[in-house]
Amino acid sequence: MFLIHDLCTLLEGYLEPDQVKEVYRAYLFGAEAHEGQYRLSGEPYIYHPLAVARILAEMRMDYNTIIAALLHDVIEDTETVRETLVSSFSEEVAALVDGVTKLTQVKFGSKAEAQAENFRKMILAMAKDIRIILIKLADRLHNMRTLDVMRPDKKRRIARETLEIYAPIANRLGMKNICLELEDLCFEAIYPLRYRVLNKAVKQARGHRKEIVDKIRIAIEERLRSEGLDVPVIGREKHLYSIYQKMRNKVLTFKEIADVFAFRLIVDKVDTCYRALGVVHNLYKPMPGRFKDYIAIPKANGYQSLHTILFSPYGIPIEVQIRSEDMQRVAEAGIAAHWLYKTGDATPVHATEWLKRLLEMQQNAGNSEEFLENAKIDLFPDEVYVFTPEGDIMNISRGATALDFAYAVHTDVGNTCVSVMIDRRLSPLRSVLLNGQTVEIITAPGAKPNPVWLDFVTTGKARANIRYFLKHMQQDEAISLGKRLLEKAMAAISVSWDKISAESQHEILNNLNVKKLDNLYEDVSLGKRVASVVARQIADMQSGKNLRNRESAGVKGMFTRYVPGWMKTSANRSVNQPLAIRGTEGSVV
Repeated sequence: MFLIHDLCTLLEGYLEPDQVKEVYRAYLFGAEAHEGQYRLSGEPYIYHPLAVARILAEMRMDYNTIIAALLHDVIEDTETVRETLVSSFSEEVAALVDGVTKLTQVKFGSKAEAQAENFRKMILAMAKDIRIILIKLADRLHNMRTLDVMRPDKKRRIARETLEIYAPIANRLGMKNICLELEDLCFEAIYPLRYRVLNKAVKQARGHRKEIVDKIRIAIEERLRSEGLDVPVIGREKHLYSIYQKMRNKVLTFKEIADVFAFRLIVDKVDTCYRALGVVHNLYKPMPGRFKDYIAIPKANGYQSLHTILFSPYGIPIEVQIRSEDMQRVAEAGIAAHWLYKTGDATPVHATEWLKRLLEMQQNAGNSEEFLENAKIDLFPDEVYVFTPEGDIMNISRGATALDFAYAVHTDVGNTCVSVMIDRRLSPLRSVLLNGQTVEIITAPGAKPNPVWLDFVTTGKARANIRYFLKHMQQDEAISLGKRLLEKAMAAISVSWDKISAESQHEILNNLNVKKLDNLYEDVSLGKRVASVVARQIADMQSGKNLRNRESAGVKGMFTRYVPGWMKTSANRSVNQPLAIRGTEGSVV
């Protein structure tokens, strides 16, 4: 059992003594607040925030984040209020706890709506302080580790949400260790039988291959040492969910995936990475076209490494990753490593750019579910790298088109683009981009997005911006058409809206059940109201003759209870008197 003294011992390895004391005080505060509360497993509730704090401490997060982790449920689950946290600790801690709390407070009509809205709130919280999402990821990781006490249906629902949202966010922030563990835990919860079968097969395969793996590892280490490089060679084990995904997506057998040896070399600096690469290429022949340099061109989440695949003397491929110690920290902890080692309290550039794209998508999306749909595309990055005419490198998701690239450059470039030059050749906007191509977007003033574009763009940003533009363009055009139709109908009966007083205009719109004049124009344009009928209603209401005649049930404005003047009951005739009907003399009625 991990207790508070274990956490303090862990923190003493990198925090100041006064900061560790503050963490201990926060634990006592949280334990008192959660007194009498228990988890489904039966253990005291305080063990959960303690476990969350441990996960963050292992990532070497700052002490305010650790304190916020210990207190992350006190506002939501106890009588504690935000002001108490401000006075007892600091505004920074209170803001972090409040940020985590707001991610789970609101209830929604459907699970899909709740998931989408919670994701939107996570993105907004990340933009405010990236540590909020780090606490939330640690919270979800511990919940996944202790999922066994829940009903099978609830386990699967939580696991699917984690697999669709939390694991991709961890990956996008470069937090590979958390991402991989979440994926394996989700795999076990969703497909328990497949997990057990695959886990057994992997253990058996590792046992059979141990002797060959050791021989290759020793051979690589000895060759590196002979070249003056004292570099440990670490065997790298593939994770179960990763194996399962490759078997499904690439239609491969377990044997085809398992028969690949994977090693990782951690060196002191960047130069040594390339020296070590030369050594292993001299030892074993590299496979053509299977070398990737993520040091020169990092992945979108900041990951850097050299990847190569070699032919082994045993006829089985060898995967080798070579990276520096700093790169290893970033590969494992992602943005958390940047937080501690690189930039103090600043968010890394790659995370900032991703958040900017998501915030722009959020502003342009019609609702939370549309935002989640678009953002999911950006959560699974598999990039290609292309060049601008000026020689700058831009990364864009694999399968993206030239039009996606235009929107990646800038929204206005995408909205006004008319054609594209790829490697100096005129090409269609729907052309799928490949690594190393030079892309030049040609724009024209006054050009507008085409609804057909939605059929071939692939990135979330492009989809969100095209939908946003078309929605507003169609609305503006509808208002303009409705205005022309209504003004024409009003002119035919000698009525002008401009000659009606502001007070009367407001009263007329209220009687027509619309908030604004633009809403009325839009209804006329879309056929929800008939221009001539609306014009007559306005004329009658303006003259004060027909203010009580309201729209009938059904489609608003399509049918009205308009009664011609000659059919109305006169003031000097009783309602019970016979009704005189105009007609031709002598006709039978």
